Amino acid sequence: MLTTTLCTLRTRWVTFVGSFVALSLGVALIAVMGLALASSPDAPGRGPERFAAAPVVVKGQDTLRVPTSIGDRTQKLAQPRAVPADAVARLRDLGAVVQDRSFAVRAEGGPAGLVGHPWPTAAFAPYRLDAGRAPEAADEVVVSGDWTRPGARVRTDGGVVRVVGTVRVVGAPAGAGFENAVFYTDARAAELSPRSLQLVVDADPAAVREAVRGAEGVQVLTGDARRYADAGPDRDRAALTAMNALFGTAGGVSGFVSVFVVASTFAFAVAQRRREFGLLRTAGATPGQIRRMVVGEALAVGVLASAAGCVIGSRAAPGLAAWAVDESLAPRWFTVGDHTWPYHVAFWTGLSVALGGVLAASWRAGRTGPAEALREASVDARPMTRGRLLFGAALLVTAVVTLVLALVTDPGELLQRKTYVSRPMLLITAVALLAPLLVRPSVRLIAWLPARLPGAAGMLVRENAAAGVRRTAAVAAPVLVTVALAGSLLGAAATLDAAKATEVRERTAADFVVASAGEAGFDEATVRRLRGVSGADVSASSPSAVYVLEDGVALIRSDARAVEPQTFAAMARLPLAAGTVSALDDDSIIVNEEWEKHTVGERVDVWLGDGTRKSLRIAAVMTVGTGDNGVYVTPRNAAAAPVDRVDVRLAEGADADAVAAGLRRAVRASDGEVVTRDAWVRAMYPETDRTTRAGFFLVLGIALLYTGISLANTMVMATSDRSRELAVLRLAGATRRQVLRLVGAEALTVVVVGGALGALVAGVDLVGMWAALGLRSVWTSVEMPWATLAAILGACAVLAVISAVVPAGLALRRGATEPAGTPEQPFRPAGRRGARGRRGERP
Repeated sequence: MLTTTLCTLRTRWVTFVGSFVALSLGVALIAVMGLALASSPDAPGRGPERFAAAPVVVKGQDTLRVPTSIGDRTQKLAQPRAVPADAVARLRDLGAVVQDRSFAVRAEGGPAGLVGHPWPTAAFAPYRLDAGRAPEAADEVVVSGDWTRPGARVRTDGGVVRVVGTVRVVGAPAGAGFENAVFYTDARAAELSPRSLQLVVDADPAAVREAVRGAEGVQVLTGDARRYADAGPDRDRAALTAMNALFGTAGGVSGFVSVFVVASTFAFAVAQRRREFGLLRTAGATPGQIRRMVVGEALAVGVLASAAGCVIGSRAAPGLAAWAVDESLAPRWFTVGDHTWPYHVAFWTGLSVALGGVLAASWRAGRTGPAEALREASVDARPMTRGRLLFGAALLVTAVVTLVLALVTDPGELLQRKTYVSRPMLLITAVALLAPLLVRPSVRLIAWLPARLPGAAGMLVRENAAAGVRRTAAVAAPVLVTVALAGSLLGAAATLDAAKATEVRERTAADFVVASAGEAGFDEATVRRLRGVSGADVSASSPSAVYVLEDGVALIRSDARAVEPQTFAAMARLPLAAGTVSALDDDSIIVNEEWEKHTVGERVDVWLGDGTRKSLRIAAVMTVGTGDNGVYVTPRNAAAAPVDRVDVRLAEGADADAVAAGLRRAVRASDGEVVTRDAWVRAMYPETDRTTRAGFFLVLGIALLYTGISLANTMVMATSDRSRELAVLRLAGATRRQVLRLVGAEALTVVVVGGALGALVAGVDLVGMWAALGLRSVWTSVEMPWATLAAILGACAVLAVISAVVPAGLALRRGATEPAGTPEQPFRPAGRRGARGRRGERP
């Protein structure tokens, strides 16, 4: 049988090339994602940046530490504490003390992420003046980078400033650095950012530690530990965590798509060879020999394709890493390392998929009887094996049951990204396995109208697609997977965003919203001016956080808003399940139903945003919603939280235009923004974060590319096996163009079938999310990404038509299917003169 296997590989090269390409690309995808994950286990060590030349850095408490029975639990504080004043006084006795301040700066024409500092801290980076001089007046600044020059005047959120100098980090090339900094005079920086959370001391570290002994949470940083005084000291680790999630999701979905399509391609390749197996059985081959031949072919193709896929993956992985760095999805230092285990995983996965894809088909091939060689019909009488039917039905039942259980027990689970990324795969697999049962009725439904049009083309398309169920299901499978994935992933994110926007819209009862432009928020003078606007009822609020210990071991952070109870109660529309907003006071808190304690009147021990422990009474309880329903406290329970938002309602009889003009005058000095309620809702419309969005498009891009190649392979394989069918059409009188149009129309119909099944799967998945939102008291619309689905379906349709028409055209050109007569003229039976034949012959 080895000789027969090798001869088969040589003579049926189109089928095996298609299987080879599908498998090698799938292995390449797995290798690329494995290499990316293997190269990002941990961030490299990073030394201090802003304080590389500082003797000692003293930092106030910025971490909440709570002891539990299983060890200390920690959380970053929303309002870090400054170094106590008495400790600062003792430190001044030891040596020079420079207070550090960091605050966001927005400048016209400036880069994103500008941060302001006092000029005296520039020496600790160390920065060096590259041009100009140090700032001396309140409106003078020095900047890093090359985005402006000395002498330029720049409008910022803190007023118009004049650039008097530029700096660069010693040892860094011009224009390069670890931050985009703006340095003010020490006095002006103190005005823009009154709170100083850390300072530099020029003294002996041991003496500094002794001076701050007893000050709760104060840290003394020396050596490499000074990097914890930099902004985002763990940003590399956070970037790697996000990148691992990105590549992990992409790898999981890509692996699912590749395994599914490869198994489908191999099974279809075996199913095409029914007559060949019947002929071998007629020649005396035993069922075992047939099975060994099929498995041997899969082994040969699997080894070669898996090896080729590993080579392709090794070449493609550096390109993926470079793309991730260019798109700021990975740190600048990220590269693909030298790892071997991803190649082993990819190779053996590919080989296992190749063998697994033909095992069931080989068993069926071994059962082929000798009479199969005599069959001319292409109708698939039994398009599904019993095992595939049972497995598909089991997966479908599992998908439905787990969805119902999630809705009954924990609807919030369906709103988590990991869940709505992975859950559709179960339903996609179930529907794809059951596709042969769904294809025939779907084809007849979709082709119902074309089949009733004049001419036989519509009827032939319908009957051909419905008769060749295996072929139709194999072609529709990759389209189904891609459309279902796109609809489920993008639709879930869009539906969740729409639900969050609904929550914002329903809670905002103000006529105007005044928002702060910077992180510093509004000062007290600005808030007083806003309150003094005639005809305006004002409610100011501040961002904060509250921490609670649940089950004695889990320290949970909840975002909080500090609001003024009297004014807030008059214009709040919170989704309350119990209690009233007016009951909120300095001794109470409004929580949501996710809290372990959520009964009105019950007391709960919490830690406030600055780490202060306090026992508060529950005044009201909100529904859970999408998960963004935080908590509400009073300003006294949110120490040092700046006012960043002011809601304004018009008093009875007040003129809206006059009030808006007064509000703009009140915030002109602080560069605040006054918008209407509708404009605020539009501005607050949530968007999927950039990393998640990039991950989705990476997944869908890979799936679409792989689907396109697999679709082309399958169409070429299917069309190359239809020479006899095309010959029958030509003999029946069809022209070459008619045959090609028929083949293209059939390919288009099959793609539409796959798209319809994929859209159905996505719809079921999104309805589950919609129901989960409804159970959490958020009713919104289901957002199906129709434009994206139409684009994907159009791309698949174009590729499928080309992949079907080109092989059919080549077959017609070779003359293998040409009947008698001229190539472009329909075949006509001989007329009266043609029937006479040779003299003496009867027609």
